[in-house]
Amino acid sequence: MKKARPLCSLHCTNTPSTTNSWTTQLRDLAKQGDYHQALLLYRRLLRSGDPSPAAFTFPFALKSCAALSLPLLGAQLHSHVVRAGSQSDPFVLTALISMYCKCRFIDNARKLFDENPLEVGVLVNDVTILGLVPGCTVPKDRYFGMSVHGFVVKCGLDTDLSVANCLLTMYVRCGSIELARNLFYDMPERGLITWNAMISGYAQNGLATPVLELYHEMESLGICPDPVALVGVLSSCANLGARKVGLKVEQQIESGRFGYNLFLKNALINMNARCGNLARARSIFDEMPEKTLVSWTAIIGGYGMHGQGEIAVELFDEMIKTGIKPDGAVFVSILSACSHAGLTDKGLGYFSLMESDYGLQPGLEHHSCVVDLLGRAGRLAEAHGLIESMPVEPDGVVWGALLGACKIHRNVNLAELAFNRVIKFEPWNIGFYVLMSNMYTEAKDMEGVRRVRVMMRERKLKKDPGCSYVEYKGRTHLFMVGDRSHPQTEEMYRMLNRLEGLVNELGWYEKTDPDRRTEELVNGMGVHSERLAIAFGLLNTGLGREILVIKNLRICGDCHLFIKLVSKVVDRQFVIRDATRFHHFKDGACSCNEFW
Repeated sequence: MKKARPLCSLHCTNTPSTTNSWTTQLRDLAKQGDYHQALLLYRRLLRSGDPSPAAFTFPFALKSCAALSLPLLGAQLHSHVVRAGSQSDPFVLTALISMYCKCRFIDNARKLFDENPLEVGVLVNDVTILGLVPGCTVPKDRYFGMSVHGFVVKCGLDTDLSVANCLLTMYVRCGSIELARNLFYDMPERGLITWNAMISGYAQNGLATPVLELYHEMESLGICPDPVALVGVLSSCANLGARKVGLKVEQQIESGRFGYNLFLKNALINMNARCGNLARARSIFDEMPEKTLVSWTAIIGGYGMHGQGEIAVELFDEMIKTGIKPDGAVFVSILSACSHAGLTDKGLGYFSLMESDYGLQPGLEHHSCVVDLLGRAGRLAEAHGLIESMPVEPDGVVWGALLGACKIHRNVNLAELAFNRVIKFEPWNIGFYVLMSNMYTEAKDMEGVRRVRVMMRERKLKKDPGCSYVEYKGRTHLFMVGDRSHPQTEEMYRMLNRLEGLVNELGWYEKTDPDRRTEELVNGMGVHSERLAIAFGLLNTGLGREILVIKNLRICGDCHLFIKLVSKVVDRQFVIRDATRFHHFKDGACSCNEFW
């Protein structure tokens, strides 16, 4: 926004004598971004009493209210519009609706739109439509956006690229991805803004696979993605562990096509760390001439995910020395890093510093991290006490952290309390029911198992199938539990049989959970997906090559032990990224040190 002119400059000008001259000055001020002065001029017009505001005066005053986010003043202007009989003027009506949208008064905007439908005609154009939907940013706003979309089709403006892009962006911001997708593929023409909006929409809603599909489609059409699109692509590579695609994007960026872009550098740090290449993430970080809080958060979080809490702590302390003030996000990263590395006292120290040294009120996510921190250390009573003393009501994530800690330390009584609390917040989350059922199974409490399964049936809950995937020669190979659909199925199962024979010689079978084996036989469950992924990797990669597996759920204890022993008998390194962290398996050991 341009700097407003001094108030005295208005008083030094001659008072306009006609409506046109008032409107001309008002328009010029609004165009220059002098919104405060524009509203002061409008007030002078009202006080002068002659002439009265006309229909073509109101849009500039309403635009100024919208720019300054002054909905109450805008509502007063609305009453002036009604008094002047200008509410049916399409330009005034558009300005009113746009003002309410931008001030987040969507209900008012929709009421106006429904009660005073704009007439199809020459007065309605792309500029008119573009003013209607920018304020639609949350799911409930999509209904108003859909009304505008219908009107766009009625006006024949649906083929206008700028209008279609505006509608697409609106649907994405409202989380209506299916509507955005339909609009995208119905568009006769797509510009770079269109592709960016769709990629960003997929990425923001966690739809990583469609992002990469769209990226490949752009490439096949010869469309060069810009930094906005590439940030979304890198984020999706990070979510999927798609190292090959991420490397390709990194090469595009490093070619210098985009110059030095801080957002892309931060995205590259995150992508490499989450795809298992922590050394490359650190190299990018160290080479950056300018590091923002986002840069520090990304690298600290990366070391935390890989269980290297000591280095994460060193980086956090170094960041503080550079004078960068931490925010809530970086505290989540360092608390999580301490939890994954078993640095309990260090993590508690950081938690206490949030409010005392930095004036940050710990939120639910910070409390969840500390509950996890205490729980993993076996300090369950302290974790429970922290929850009960929280200044805000704990949510499902906080109680879920306590439930997970109870599973590690086999505290069924406290687990029952946590379970009953957590399902009040997240009754649909199947993971909590499975966790509680497994605890009852370990405690040989079959009545408890029955109760949980009855609850699951009554709520029509089904366990999420475990899946793992491996990237090989640019393609992602997906494996489900008991999968037999892959072309190399027979070779993979023969490989697993050989591996089981080798690890049994090291005592694997005796160390596994007999109750789990019985349950898997009874329920017809097959080989866990991560074992299939490991077998595929061993069959298709050269000796000494690291194998990266991405898994959607937390790795179970039996598979964790199995992969540790396999890493020893075949002399290979495996990296498993499960739902909570990275596990680096080498020489019969895991980097997590049993903190997972």
